[in-house]
Amino acid sequence: MTKRAPKEGIDESKLEIESPERSAVGIPGVVAALRMSIDQMGAVRSAQTLLNVNQKGGFDCMGCAWPEGEHRHTAEFCENGAKAVAAEATRRRVGSGFFAEHSISDLAAQDDYFLEQQGRLTEPLLRDEGSDHYRPISWDAAFRIIADELKAMESPDEAVFYTSGRTSNEAAFLYQLFVRGLGTNNLPDCSNMCHESSGSALGETIGVGKGTVSLDDVHSAELILVAGQNPGTNHPRMLSALEKAKKNGAVILTINPLPEAGLIRFKNPQTVHGMLLGGTEISDDHLQIKLGGDQALFQALGKALLEKEEAGDGVFDREFLEAHTSGLDDYLDELRGLDWDEVVTATGLPLAQIRRTADRMAASKSTIVCWAMGLTQHKHSVATLKDVVNLLLLQGNVGKPGAGFCPVRGHSNVQGDRTMGIFERMPERFHDALDAEFGFASPRKHGYDTVHAIRAMRDGKVRVFMGMGGNFARATPDTRVTEQALRNTRLTVQVSTKLNRSHLVTGARGIILPTLGRTDRDRRRTGDQMVTVEDSMSAVHASRGRLKPPSDDLLSEVAIICRLAMATFMDADGSPTANRPQADWAALSEDYTLVREHIGRVVTGFEDFEQKIEPGNGFVLPNGPRDARMFATATGKAMFTANPWSTRGSPRAG
Repeated sequence: MTKRAPKEGIDESKLEIESPERSAVGIPGVVAALRMSIDQMGAVRSAQTLLNVNQKGGFDCMGCAWPEGEHRHTAEFCENGAKAVAAEATRRRVGSGFFAEHSISDLAAQDDYFLEQQGRLTEPLLRDEGSDHYRPISWDAAFRIIADELKAMESPDEAVFYTSGRTSNEAAFLYQLFVRGLGTNNLPDCSNMCHESSGSALGETIGVGKGTVSLDDVHSAELILVAGQNPGTNHPRMLSALEKAKKNGAVILTINPLPEAGLIRFKNPQTVHGMLLGGTEISDDHLQIKLGGDQALFQALGKALLEKEEAGDGVFDREFLEAHTSGLDDYLDELRGLDWDEVVTATGLPLAQIRRTADRMAASKSTIVCWAMGLTQHKHSVATLKDVVNLLLLQGNVGKPGAGFCPVRGHSNVQGDRTMGIFERMPERFHDALDAEFGFASPRKHGYDTVHAIRAMRDGKVRVFMGMGGNFARATPDTRVTEQALRNTRLTVQVSTKLNRSHLVTGARGIILPTLGRTDRDRRRTGDQMVTVEDSMSAVHASRGRLKPPSDDLLSEVAIICRLAMATFMDADGSPTANRPQADWAALSEDYTLVREHIGRVVTGFEDFEQKIEPGNGFVLPNGPRDARMFATATGKAMFTANPWSTRGSPRAG
């Protein structure tokens, strides 16, 4: 093995290897959250802000998409959430003098932490072609530059419109309407890079690309498998739900190449037991699987259940299988051909542990599998998740209390963005409803996803890139290729609350449009506005910021989209150009209830939208598999699939 060169500036001889942590959160988590909050916001502002996080009538935390229960703790946030809120609600500001002092080249030499710590952006900025500095410009000038570039395109497909999972439902809906009004479906988003495989696998097998469980299901499950996921780091409030399930008698198994501290012992900072009495042991058994061996494990568990069924133990839900599924025989044939020695090699797990896990599944009347990107980030991820579906279907673990599929999303509204139409391949029924509502013909040709957008920019096929939130240059794969691809464009536009790496990687020209955040009061001419988000479990609820914005000149994402649409679509006399959405963009920018009225007529499940979220309420979107064991698949039933598995890219023989 070639010896790696030491990291510059670090004396590696002084580095020490310590024992891994065996617990998470507790007093250290509280101290870390409060320290950052007070540093960024001050004591009074911290208290005022944090007590409104995830509360009815408050604002939705931007830290993750884990749902809130009906009865909420006064401090309904985690360490990560407190840090995310503090970063947005900071008193620090980036003014025009900052960019006069710092060139783009100078800032590119700084790390990402330095960039974020500079504070909130307060005015639109332009990097002129050939310049190494941003300079302030007016909103009107910014919109005019963007609109001129869009109008100069030979084809609408020369533009790419990226979306972060923090964008609200209202902004996401208007964003996709603007993009489709322009004539393209180039709507890559962060979901392309995280849970796209979940949506594909679930959509094909159960007819909906979302999970099927509620928070109450998690609390009441008999058995929970947490696979390829680290809740303690990525969505710590999930640990509270697992703790409650544990206290209700659930068995919790964890499947991951590394044991995670929060899943070993959780010291809940909201309870005396968690803070002072040692916390709660979460995992009953840890399956330390080989990287990429999950599919082999899920098939092996299916094979073990099949052996029990054929031995007369009656572990299958035969009534469910006959009434609600198709493809079972092909799947069982695949299991019968599975070799146990190959399973042990592929998973790295003792056969006894695999069989012990199968015994627990056989004994459970309600099982949930939770997963995140440890399962979704493989070339064979769709096949792996189809085998998760297969395993749960065998015992009828869908459409009944305490059972089902639980893909745990990351960004706070990534699922809502997809529901609102942020997808390069929306179904025909969505296009039909959109066309009927807005009197135009939306494009049907599939657009670029994130990877194809990068390739198109790399190949000189994209003139304009616009990012609605997020940090495209850092979030996407292959940083060098992505950065060069962005530089190949004529114009990059970033809608952001704070400075990040993507602002330093521009096309020939670059524009930064500063925007309001979740914590900010959004006051328009018709009064204070609220937005909505959808969590990981398909619950929709309102979010309303209360803080004075960093600048009186800031616009919300909704207002930015509407202003851009007016600059792009309107003739000199103010009338819309041909085959554009017949929308009153000016009115929509001032009154978000009008946006929700449109959503209610286009998106299934959002009928009477305004009434469902007022006052401070939320609602759960319909879900056929969960609600009535109805499956909108090719067969009209939940579909078993036979998926030859692979280990490190080598398909299993036979």
